[in-house]
Amino acid sequence: MQRTLVKAAHNSSNPMDQILLQGWVRTKRDAKKFSFIELNDGSSLKGLQIIVDASLADYAQVARAQTGASVEVNGKLVASQGGGQKWEVVATSFQVVGEAESDYPLQKKGHSLEFLREIAHLRPRSNLFGAVFRVRSRLAYAIHQFFQERKFCYVHTPLITASDCEGAGEMFRVSTLDPKKPPLNPSGEVDYAQDFFEKSTYLTVSGQLEGEIFASALSNIYTFGPTFRAENSNTSRHAAEFWMIEPEVAFCNLQGNMDLAEEFVKYLVRDVKEHCADDLEFFGKFVDKELLTNLDLVLEKPFVRCSYTEAISIIEQSGKKWEKPVKWGDNLQSEHERYLTEEHFKCPVTIHDYPRSLKPFYMRVNEGESPDRETVAAMDLLVPGIGEIIGGSQREERLEVLRENMANHDLNEKDYWWYVDLRRYGSVPHSGFGLGFERMLMFVTGVANIRDVIPFARTPGNAEF
Repeated sequence: MQRTLVKAAHNSSNPMDQILLQGWVRTKRDAKKFSFIELNDGSSLKGLQIIVDASLADYAQVARAQTGASVEVNGKLVASQGGGQKWEVVATSFQVVGEAESDYPLQKKGHSLEFLREIAHLRPRSNLFGAVFRVRSRLAYAIHQFFQERKFCYVHTPLITASDCEGAGEMFRVSTLDPKKPPLNPSGEVDYAQDFFEKSTYLTVSGQLEGEIFASALSNIYTFGPTFRAENSNTSRHAAEFWMIEPEVAFCNLQGNMDLAEEFVKYLVRDVKEHCADDLEFFGKFVDKELLTNLDLVLEKPFVRCSYTEAISIIEQSGKKWEKPVKWGDNLQSEHERYLTEEHFKCPVTIHDYPRSLKPFYMRVNEGESPDRETVAAMDLLVPGIGEIIGGSQREERLEVLRENMANHDLNEKDYWWYVDLRRYGSVPHSGFGLGFERMLMFVTGVANIRDVIPFARTPGNAEF
């Protein structure tokens, strides 16, 4: 007989004379003449109640079906006699597939997130993490759906690169040299010319630069893959390995870029609300009571657009005592971003036209005289509860201005010769942005720490699984 998933059983329109279920025991309660077992297979938040009668030939198996054990049940799907559920299953056969030892960590009680991170191999079986990773799966599907519906081409950019897109230098080196006896050049430094790629190479921090190559040929493209940053940060928003979605659009200015980012976020929120309603209800009840309100704000109101200069003025005039005060030319901190979205505007906000000194070399310098030429056509999309969720810009398409930017950032033009070439052969205005997948997940689930929305977190000092 073909297996039926618990979610499909819950959604059944009619009773079934035969049904096969396979999953894990969440709870068991024994009575004199029968036992109640809650079975969950990960397909839905709700488990399905199994009734095993003591007269069943397999009833002795029930004693082995402790919390965490895997079981196989044949039975009948019938209308539930109890409240809070439409269906239950009366077992006609019951077998334990794999026993769980008595020290199974996920007993029916509350567990801290810190403890669950220590058992990342088991935490997907908990209600919280089952819900998180179902939403993660649906969100990934919706991302591809959004871009494919708009005729974007999906491009796989390299994970190993010789280019530092952000210019911050916080990259993981890729090398096959013997760390105990590396070859040295005449200056006494490690000679990476003898390495596998015959140069210094790293794990990528972004697929953007390579994405621009394909946007210069295919017009509208997007990437969706893992990225890596060796930033020694232990904040709730940073991880060393995370996933990014990066569209790149030819013949598109900053205004079009902001329009696409807003449309994208609204689409994802709408899709998750439609397809993950039970999980979102769980998050709204047990994780963040403001979650559903915040998600509705995204859908109901246009996002506010505010220049960086205006944002600084609002922050300076707020009368609040900031942990890190800012002035024009400083980076906005998380406390400022959350103030703008949660208290001042009370909705998502797109900040645009940042100081040139704060941003990477590839962002387009704004036209006009100073102070306009001191800003670039950059934008950050901020959401309540998280802060920055998207960062992007119009790219610098003018050859001489790009060269000037590279010189200002002390970059060797020869290392980016192919990127410069794009400005020599049919250059066009183009724009793009990066959406941090895990930050989007934090926003739609209300989960406050990035370690809890990625299957196996990679943070300083932590690569256990």
